[in-house]
Amino acid sequence: MTQTAILCVDDEQTILDSLKIELENAFGDDNLIEVAQGGEEALEVIEELIEDDYEIAIIISDYIMPDMKGDELLKRIHELSPKTLKIMLTGQADLTAVANAINYAKLYRYIAKPWHPEDLSLTVSEALSSYQLDKQLAQKTIELETVNRALEAANQEQIKLIAQLKENEDRLTQFLEAMPVGVFVTDSNGQPYYLNSRAQNLLGRGLVEVADPHQLREVYQLYLARSDRLYPDDRDIILRALNGESATVDDLEIRKGDRAIPIEAWGTPIYDAQGNITYTIAAFQDITERQKAEAERLEFTDRLLQLNRANERFVPSQFLRLLDKQSIVEVQLGESVEQTMSILFADIRSFTTLSEHLTLDENFRFINSFLSRMEPAILNNQGFIDKYIGDGIMALFGGDADDAIRAGIAMLHNLAEYNIHRGRSGYKPIEIGIGINTGNLMLGTVGGQFRMDGTVIGDAVNLASRVEGLTKYYGASLLISDRTFFALRTPEKYDLRAIDRVTVKGKSEKVSVFEVFSADPENVRSLKHQTKHLFEQAVVLYQTQYWQDAEGMFSQCLTQNPGDRVAKIYLERCRQARVNG
Repeated sequence: MTQTAILCVDDEQTILDSLKIELENAFGDDNLIEVAQGGEEALEVIEELIEDDYEIAIIISDYIMPDMKGDELLKRIHELSPKTLKIMLTGQADLTAVANAINYAKLYRYIAKPWHPEDLSLTVSEALSSYQLDKQLAQKTIELETVNRALEAANQEQIKLIAQLKENEDRLTQFLEAMPVGVFVTDSNGQPYYLNSRAQNLLGRGLVEVADPHQLREVYQLYLARSDRLYPDDRDIILRALNGESATVDDLEIRKGDRAIPIEAWGTPIYDAQGNITYTIAAFQDITERQKAEAERLEFTDRLLQLNRANERFVPSQFLRLLDKQSIVEVQLGESVEQTMSILFADIRSFTTLSEHLTLDENFRFINSFLSRMEPAILNNQGFIDKYIGDGIMALFGGDADDAIRAGIAMLHNLAEYNIHRGRSGYKPIEIGIGINTGNLMLGTVGGQFRMDGTVIGDAVNLASRVEGLTKYYGASLLISDRTFFALRTPEKYDLRAIDRVTVKGKSEKVSVFEVFSADPENVRSLKHQTKHLFEQAVVLYQTQYWQDAEGMFSQCLTQNPGDRVAKIYLERCRQARVNG
């Protein structure tokens, strides 16, 4: 007796090991479970199995593999073993890959990674049953044709072989009665000729004489699934078999009172030795349990998709990609990777004072209202939010430093619109400070056995936080470090001015700080542009300790732009330096 085999193909050995264990536990008693790491190895294993007289009942293949994509592999296997049922098990296959597998490899099922063991077991069990049923039907059809040829030969010697003919008819009846599916046979005119017990049970009645085969659907209450229409003529398997066509349908329902039984049916014509249709035979089965299992699988898949989407709100997909992970399930404690990124810190100014006048519920609603308006500016500029720190935001940008600058400017524009809304609602406007730095950091996971979190660490992160803190001192909305300034691809697109060289807390090396005033009100931007050259000259004079000359220039700046907070700070510094000097 020929043995059956199940072949699993993936480029990850851990996945193959898991599949092999699960399938051997469930189906290993009756099937050989084989694995192959990649498409080429799979083709070699198949050739060996065929040489060893194994029937390959099922192949379960990943889609993304380095040597051969899953849809191409299934197509080639279909050419070698067309009866093998193909299942694609992957979390990355797009619609084109699945369509290729369906069109060219007759894909049986698609299962998303990570799979659910019960879903996998149910799908493989159903596939094995379908494979064996197809095999039995093919064999039974051959046997039926053999019997029919014998019956035709008996017609030539009716008297001599009448006893043998009766015996053959009895055997055929026994065979059809033993079928695990309903069998419905008509003569060449479409008149019901035979129903086995299973067919009578499903249809709720036995043979009924009809004047026209078109009446069979009404007599036996055959309807298009989930509708009030009798099954259409152009899809009726008996009418198609009478026209010489073999067909399979799975959208048929038998109505019995208020009950609808979903049916999968196969119909084919039976020919005599001269090529004339003598009978049609339809085999059909109740697929209620299959549909229920499929509905449960779809519901589970939908729940899993919703869960994955919910997970992404806590662990950004960009974070997982940086760790080279497909799913949060793959993330292990302590994994990390070094990256060059731009770090953005944003914080509401005087939030403690503001929150004192709000209830706890109002505080939460206010913070969420604010953060929901800041988030799009970050996401729309290829960044992602690493964490919310109370009323603050820490965001990361793995591309150009320009992305972080554009995000900061957009956040300030969104804040201006938000303040208009707050004003209409009777609330005071709020201000935020944004600091950006660019540099190397370590991105990874920290925590313990039962709770871990994604985070980033490094001097570049600390410096970004310190730069954000300087916005309060200088009265600026957006400051960037010299690391970020020199990393910009298009600095000319932004309104920038150098405002200081500072030693930030915890650092000995001085850092140049630049103000980005692109999001300032138009009149403020205009005044800062008019005084930019004079202001930056004054800063250079101050840093080279020409206090009196610097003081004069800062005074000129304030004459033209009285609201320049940074110029006021420098003017006071110059006066203090002259007094102390």
